[in-house]
Amino acid sequence: MKKPKLVLTDIDGVWTDGGMYYDQTGNEWKKFNTSDSAGVLFCNSANIPVGIITGEDTEIVKRRADKLNITILYQGIQDKLSVAKSICEQLQITLDDVAYIGDDIGDLSLLDVAGISAAPNNASDYIKKRVDFVTSKNGGEGAFREFVETILGIDYIESILAKK
Repeated sequence: MKKPKLVLTDIDGVWTDGGMYYDQTGNEWKKFNTSDSAGVLFCNSANIPVGIITGEDTEIVKRRADKLNITILYQGIQDKLSVAKSICEQLQITLDDVAYIGDDIGDLSLLDVAGISAAPNNASDYIKKRVDFVTSKNGGEGAFREFVETILGIDYIESILAKK
């Protein structure tokens, strides 16, 4: 598999289980799986930027991105492909250099053209049919980390760990 120059990801349904939790005072909660942060660290070690493009617009996602030093963050996006094209122009790369993981209808246009595309195991069948591979993990259970480990390869991951 060709090493990407950019890794893009959706959030809800990939980094989370897709659930949105609200309390009686209107606070929203999301549960992230901390193992996905290793995927970001692996990309950083490989000098591959990670970007988030999500349809939701919440402070929760911004805080998670900030904690992981992800500076490419686009929220409230309906046309993810246009945003990805813009990012590619800024980085002087093509969509063929992009690896993208998404799980739902809003991700299809980008999944269809990304150089490497994936979906979590619990994505709908019509999404899974259109991607290069499906993770064994469900969204919110480490699917992003598995995605990164797959595209970078076990040998590369082991070389990173050997340096620690």
